Amino acid sequence: MMLGLRDQHDYFECAHCGCLQIAKVPDNLPEYYPDDDYYSYNKIEPASGLKGKLIRERDRYAATGKGLIGKFMQGIQPHDKLPSIARANVRPDSRILDVGCGAGHLLHSLQEAGFSHLLGIDPFNAESIAYDNGLRIEKKSIHELNLNDPQKGWDLIMFNHSYEHVFDQIEVLEKTFSLLKPGAISMIRIPTVTSWAWRNYGVDWVQLDAPRHLFLHSIRSMHILAEKTGFELMDVVYDSFAFQYWGSIQYQNDIALHDANSYAVNPEKSMFSAEQIKAFETQSKQLNREKAGDQAAFYLKKPL
Repeated sequence: MMLGLRDQHDYFECAHCGCLQIAKVPDNLPEYYPDDDYYSYNKIEPASGLKGKLIRERDRYAATGKGLIGKFMQGIQPHDKLPSIARANVRPDSRILDVGCGAGHLLHSLQEAGFSHLLGIDPFNAESIAYDNGLRIEKKSIHELNLNDPQKGWDLIMFNHSYEHVFDQIEVLEKTFSLLKPGAISMIRIPTVTSWAWRNYGVDWVQLDAPRHLFLHSIRSMHILAEKTGFELMDVVYDSFAFQYWGSIQYQNDIALHDANSYAVNPEKSMFSAEQIKAFETQSKQLNREKAGDQAAFYLKKPL
């Protein structure tokens, strides 16, 4: 339904932990990631002048909690993803790896905000990317990375809505464990079936996203994964937003995400008023407080 193909795919639900898993990965899975309109692959053109400076100050505050100007900017035009990085207690000199990052939008914000030891990897990019600000995005998988010196491991390894696309879940998490410094964090931001949206919308839940999402975890299944791979699941922070409402309601009404009258494409022609979207945002914040939003950041710690 993201692309409007309306083909069907079977999933099964684990009776023990509630995790959803696709029954068969389609042979043509790359066709569900079109290069021409998949936002994650779009390269970044940073803002310049005063606007660029204010954005950098905002992003520095969002990621580190420091800076009065940035605090003000975050209050009026917040960056919705960087605060989840701040919870991992990173500093501008922290070594941060983003796995499955596409063109590296999040890392680019961090680089512009003064972070200096960043790397993005994505095996599905057309080519490696070298940005003018020094950020590198390499066309490779996590299995191709190695550590010559364990003391130079990563302080934070992130999966920002990429882990649900990974088939070899345990192997990838084991590799992540080996690349982290002792006491370091892996942050995995994913949709979760421990949510009101999955219980309410079922197969019309927009973040089911068949067949691209191969696994949709529950809190319990993430605990099991952490235990199997040596991690401690130290925190879960829900960060869902209005998308869980309007995207799922569109699917209930047979409106694909990329349809001309989708809210994602043309808000003015969509079935939702501005007041409804605002209400969805308010309701999403309440779901997050109740630990029932449809996506969350899982913080896995490697023991000392």
